[in-house]
Amino acid sequence: MTRVVEQRGLYFDELEEGVIYAHKPGRTVTETDNVLFTTMTMNTQALHLDAAWSSSQPFGQRLMNSMFTLSTMVGQSVTQLTQGTIIAQLGLTDVTFPHPLYHGDTLYTETVISRKRLSSSRPGQGVVTMQHTGRNQDGVVVALATRTCLMWTEQAHAAQP
Repeated sequence: MTRVVEQRGLYFDELEEGVIYAHKPGRTVTETDNVLFTTMTMNTQALHLDAAWSSSQPFGQRLMNSMFTLSTMVGQSVTQLTQGTIIAQLGLTDVTFPHPLYHGDTLYTETVISRKRLSSSRPGQGVVTMQHTGRNQDGVVVALATRTCLMWTEQAHAAQP
């Protein structure tokens, strides 16, 4: 019989508070990423689209769309933490962008589990609070976010039909 190994995130029971989960590989962001994401989401901000105008602004160049940065940062955590083990994302708070991300930068993300508790109303499920930190290739923090998710316990998930 062939053994099957299925890639998945971690269950509530496996997540440890205070541990740093480093998500690899990084993601080098491009002008194409920025223009497509910005136009797809109907964001007409010239800081993302207009190179000539942006060159006259304080950062001297176009900035990556911060929502792209946030989405990529959260996305980088999925494979390692929540793939197939999450029930729902409950919220994002404390989102900040202390430094711009530019075309050609590489985004690296790490996550710390800051809190976890079993749900009092949903047996076999738990609420997990995660602190995501995104850094560029030089280690400069470009994004921070607190994310709260409803997660399966391993036993309860296995009992699902």
